[in-house]
Amino acid sequence: MPTYAVTESFLRDFRALRDKQREAFRRAVSRFVDDVWRGRFRPGLRVKGIQGMPGCFEMTWAKDGRAIFTYGPEVRPGQPHVIWLAIGTHEILP
Repeated sequence: MPTYAVTESFLRDFRALRDKQREAFRRAVSRFVDDVWRGRFRPGLRVKGIQGMPGCFEMTWAKDGRAIFTYGPEVRPGQPHVIWLAIGTHEILP
């Protein structure tokens, strides 16, 4: 299982989501974790790099929901480490 961390801003954003949005994100993360292990993301998550933010990626978890993440140094050898940076609607990026 990949390790992960969250930033304070991610936690603040996450708490501001409605219950249905938080549940949708949790379902997407389950698929995301599987895909991290496979080394390839399924098209439905629409994971892609963010222009102007080197090393950062966005994952779409709902029609109007996305999360921004990056990879950090391994915490456990051989296991990816994901750092969640922000979450919200498509307005989280300009």
